[in-house]
Amino acid sequence: MFSVVAQRPPPFAFGSIRSPPDRLAAPAPITDSDKSSAVAPDLASILAQQPYDAFLVLDVEATCLQGTDFQWPNEIIEWPVCLLKWTDKQQSGAASRLQIVDEFRSFVKPTWRPRLSQFCTDLTGITQEQVDAAPHFPDVAEAFAAFLVKNGLIHPGTRERTVRFCWCTDGPFDVRDFVVKQCFISNISMPDWIKGDVMDVRRTVSAWSEMKQTQTKKPLFPRRISLNIPSQLRALGLAPFEGRQHSGIDDARNIARIVTELARRGIRLEPNTFIHPNRRWAWMGKHGQVLEEYCMT
Repeated sequence: MFSVVAQRPPPFAFGSIRSPPDRLAAPAPITDSDKSSAVAPDLASILAQQPYDAFLVLDVEATCLQGTDFQWPNEIIEWPVCLLKWTDKQQSGAASRLQIVDEFRSFVKPTWRPRLSQFCTDLTGITQEQVDAAPHFPDVAEAFAAFLVKNGLIHPGTRERTVRFCWCTDGPFDVRDFVVKQCFISNISMPDWIKGDVMDVRRTVSAWSEMKQTQTKKPLFPRRISLNIPSQLRALGLAPFEGRQHSGIDDARNIARIVTELARRGIRLEPNTFIHPNRRWAWMGKHGQVLEEYCMT
């Protein structure tokens, strides 16, 4: 089942390869016109030079067993994406305001281990009935490509990018691990529209917090705290997590809130994490075969 909405609905009841930059770009100065509408300098929108025109915020959910790690052959069971675009981008590339203009969501039917564990259902809220009725990943990828065409991000014939867009995820795992594994299990090549580096939002927030800590000499995060989505929202002074944690669509919407706030604060949004599309694990056999003897189950 595919779900595409033109505007953000209420929350669901249940979720060119190059070296990444080492630092965040300095915010551009506030102009006189910006100052006239600002309540306080800290709350004013700061225009930074933004190299990308759109952002695809992805937070997949995948099959899992209690006690397994990222070496296990996880299969994607939810593909949710929030599409962000600028509302104020100037010819110079300066911009600070993003908004969700469209969303895509589909559950995905796993093939290697089609039965979900109770642990997986409890964690994600995704039921066996939902994945049983869902399309397989290659069909979801085709439907999502149509979503990209509809929104003017890729060419309908060649599937080449028509604008500069950047994938955004919470951590490197969604594309680096889950998408690479799923493409292998489905025995398909990674689509060109997802190849390339991604913006690890967690890493960007961490870099921003370190910059602020240097300026204020006061840590924003207690030592050893996990920089999860709720922690990032809290650090940026945003309202608490909206929806159900580990629901892919709810996670994606909250990550989109974080990306939007980073843009408002004058942070240059761009890839910071290298993705290897041909990464391999020991359990990978030939033509999508999963070698059971290498799986810790």
